[in-house]
Amino acid sequence: MHTLKLSTVPIMKRGRPIPSPPSTPPTPQIIPKIRTTHFSENPKTLLKPTSTPPEPETGRWVSLSIAQSELSLPLTFPTGQTFRWKQTGPLQYTGAVGPHLVSLKHLPNGDVSYCLHRTTSGAEALLALRDFLNVGICLSDIWEVFSASDLRFAELANHLGGARVLRQDPLECLIQFLCSSNNNIQRITKMVNFVSSLGTYLGTVEGFEFHEFPSLERLSTVSEQELREAGFGYRAKYITGTVKALQSKQGGGAEWLFSLRKLELEEVIDTLSTLPGVGPKVAACIALFSLDQHHAIPVDTHVWQLLFQVVLTFGNLFMLWLSKIATRYLLPELAGARLTPKLCSRVAEAFVNRYGKYAGWAQTLLFIAELPSQRATLPSHFSNAKVNKSAAKRKIVEANTVSEDVTDDY
Repeated sequence: MHTLKLSTVPIMKRGRPIPSPPSTPPTPQIIPKIRTTHFSENPKTLLKPTSTPPEPETGRWVSLSIAQSELSLPLTFPTGQTFRWKQTGPLQYTGAVGPHLVSLKHLPNGDVSYCLHRTTSGAEALLALRDFLNVGICLSDIWEVFSASDLRFAELANHLGGARVLRQDPLECLIQFLCSSNNNIQRITKMVNFVSSLGTYLGTVEGFEFHEFPSLERLSTVSEQELREAGFGYRAKYITGTVKALQSKQGGGAEWLFSLRKLELEEVIDTLSTLPGVGPKVAACIALFSLDQHHAIPVDTHVWQLLFQVVLTFGNLFMLWLSKIATRYLLPELAGARLTPKLCSRVAEAFVNRYGKYAGWAQTLLFIAELPSQRATLPSHFSNAKVNKSAAKRKIVEANTVSEDVTDDY
């Protein structure tokens, strides 16, 4: 077993998601059809799979041939997508991908390398790792399209390149976000660690124990009372209830979750929301981070304020119109009032109309830019940008006339 002797850094928390975006205004409950003409029908892959992938050795660092611009570990792992990966060294993170215990780190030139601490098959581990890292999607291609239509995104992308959306196991992602509901990072991590400990032990790296995520069958043996005693609170009944609901699915709960990758976003959100404890907000995160729903938008009050700032600073007339529609229902949001599902849907729709079928990836970068750990690294004009409420209201009034002209066109 390969053990590293380096320090750890706490994980940052991600804001809670919101309902999936509706179709064209004013209907608020239907997911819009995403136009994909700006994106290649055959996107480039970062690592081309081969019929006979090499058999990596355990305990040896091997290059993944992925540049930092395509995968930045600090901008991907400690940002709330997953709570099972730990920082085990400078620019180094360790976690389990199925039955494989893996560490990733940046080489001096920025490229990403990996080390297998434990695996049943090196070739299978590499395939699983590539799938988990979502390498079928070329980040630079997406960023180029986003930057061409959004000046603020173009500026941020120069400083925050490599912020990638992971493709997690759906069951693992689902249980983690059930733990994250109305919670803080310390408690989320503690809960996820407890659930993880129910799986097969894989090894210890830098003092952290790692386990394969437990199967649905193993999770079913844990009672609500045991979870409550472990500090899960009311979430205990949601986890046991969801596990029971998944076990009743024809063909098996894990397979049922994987099958959601074939559905449209609206149906995915509605289907996940039938599980105990899963509302539209949690469902949006699960959809984005594990079910290939790249335009799912996790949105909370923080992201709503971010959207408003983007609209006022860099938005065009159509985006001003969208902002006017979103804010006329709940203008007090600018003063911190609670978001309604309708307003959340409108905000999500605005992101989709701006960024298209990979809107969730764009929102992820914009969210990361607002994390305290990242804002400190950005040029001062990003952190000093403030939305003036009076100016905001004037922009909304100006947009009223515009909206009357463009409504028929959209």
